[in-house]
Formats: sequence, structure tokens, C-alpha cells
Amino acid sequence: MSPDEILLDSEDRMEKAISKFKNDLTGIRTGRANPGLVDSLRVDVYGSPTPIKQIASVSAPEPQQLVIRPFDPSTIKDIEKGIIASDLGLAPNNDGKVIRLNIPALSTEVRKSMVSRTKELAEETRIAIRNIRRDGNKHADQAEKDKELAEDDCKKLKDEIQDLTKKYEGQVNTAAEAKEKEVMDE
Repeated sequence: MSPDEILLDSEDRMEKAISKFKNDLTGIRTGRANPGLVDSLRVDVYGSPTPIKQIASVSAPEPQQLVIRPFDPSTIKDIEKGIIASDLGLAPNNDGKVIRLNIPALSTEVRKSMVSRTKELAEETRIAIRNIRRDGNKHADQAEKDKELAEDDCKKLKDEIQDLTKKYEGQVNTAAEAKEKEVMDE
């Protein structure tokens, strides 16, 4: 691998780790209704588990309420069953056309557990980024060993990989702090 390929591969993989982390953060409850809360929800319709986004539109018309409007009204019972069976802890109100989910205010204990889950996700992502750094450094060492890279170039490449690592770890920390603040704000 050339130095540019190693750097691009590392950056691409770190970008994907950040993207996954931010996606995981949307599923963490805050005191406000957020359509991201039900993104991971899969509902058994048409004989297979289907992501809720593919069978209904989800909106948050009020700060404490989600509205799920199925594209096919015949699936409303299936969606309701899926919500009840999920670990969301929300009770669906079905009026025949839409399902309303009232988001209760979070207790301090629940908020703290959400913050700790955020910290766990952040640490998992930082570990993934460091593993990507390790892989990039291995590729740099291998290129040096194979005489494709001079010693100085190898050190420079490793420094660039370290700079990428710091940059992406900073993004993880920023996103985690913002989510923790959002969760703890009442």
C-alpha cells in the first residue's frame, strides 16, 4: 500500500466509526421526543422484520410526543405490537390512523444511565479509532519493511495517522459531551 492509500483507508474507516457513533447516539433517549428513538425499531410486517422508517413516517410535532403515520393503514396493529414488544418502554396510543407515543420526562436515575451509555458508546468508538490507527501503523511498518517507504516517510506517515486519530477522537468527545448535556438538561 502506498502512504496515500494507507492514510485514506485509515481516514475512511475512522469516518465510518464516527458515523456509526452518531447514529447510535440518536437512539439514546433525552427528555424530548426525537424520531431517532424509533430508528432501530423493527416491526414484523409482510412476514419479515422491517425497519419502521420503511413502513411509516415518524415525526415529533410536540416536544413530548412522537407521531407514527403508517404508509399502509393495515400495518398499524403490527407497528403497535412492535412498539410494545420493544425495549423502548413507551405505550402506543392508536387512533386507527396514527400511533402517538408520549415521551415521559426522564427521572434523574434514568438520565444518569443514559449518560453512562453515552460514555460507553464513546469509549467503544475511541477504541475502534485506536485500532484503526494500529492497523495504519502496521501497514506503514510493512511498507517500510518491504522497502516501499523510507524510514523518514514511515515516521511522517505515522505522525499523520496520529493526527487523524486525535482529530476523530476529538469529534467523539464533542458529540458525547453534547449528548450528555442534552440528556441532563431538563
